[in-house]
Amino acid sequence: MNYMRLQKLKQIRKKLSSGVVSLGTWQQIPHSSISELLSNSGYDWVAVDLEHGSIGIEKLPDLFRSIELGGALPLARVLESNAKNCKQSLDAGAGGIILPMIENGKQLEDIMNNCFWPPRGNRGVGFSRANLFGKKFDSYIKEAQSPLIVAQIEHIRAIENLDDILQVEGLDAIITGPYDLSASMGITAEFENKEFIKVMKLIISKCKEYKIPCGEHIVEPNPDKLNMRIKQGYRFIAYSTDAIFLYQNSLNPLSK
Repeated sequence: MNYMRLQKLKQIRKKLSSGVVSLGTWQQIPHSSISELLSNSGYDWVAVDLEHGSIGIEKLPDLFRSIELGGALPLARVLESNAKNCKQSLDAGAGGIILPMIENGKQLEDIMNNCFWPPRGNRGVGFSRANLFGKKFDSYIKEAQSPLIVAQIEHIRAIENLDDILQVEGLDAIITGPYDLSASMGITAEFENKEFIKVMKLIISKCKEYKIPCGEHIVEPNPDKLNMRIKQGYRFIAYSTDAIFLYQNSLNPLSK
């Protein structure tokens, strides 16, 4: 499956470099049937959430395998942005990493070095599920030096260092975390607050300046909001979550 991941990586990067939207979705429920359903729903990628979901590292091989079979790229939103979490997720077969709480360029550079095999980085080289425990080692070498890297902008401190973050070589995209970002500003979930809107406009303006695709997680599924974000210039978009899809479509129609 590592050949498929590399091809999918190329397709997503081609979209992003051409200004075309790459739309993915989010998984928090630790079951491979969920992975299979999401990956067969037409998304470019499925991000497995190890931060806010109830998913442990031992579940990743099964979840990633099901995502790959559905034709989407498996991504891992790691619990924390550190070397251990990135290495374990990539060895399990993630095609890329979504890094939470990135606050400055130096932090991002250090973490990214642990996501790439040498010569590009210093991630440990070895047999793992990602290369079928050595059977596809040679064909994995190129992918191991080019996983998709997405930095999450989730704190007001990151806004102060946004120029440095966006200039880090090898960064594929950023994605805002609206709840954490607003909380760090003392206005939790007040997305219509003038100060929050001002910060969001600054983020996308800076992304356009540095030619880094800007993303957002549209948590509540809303096609109108999705189209609005696309018109505003967002290009790496996560659309809702498995739990919200299930909840909103399983309500008792006879209940009040």
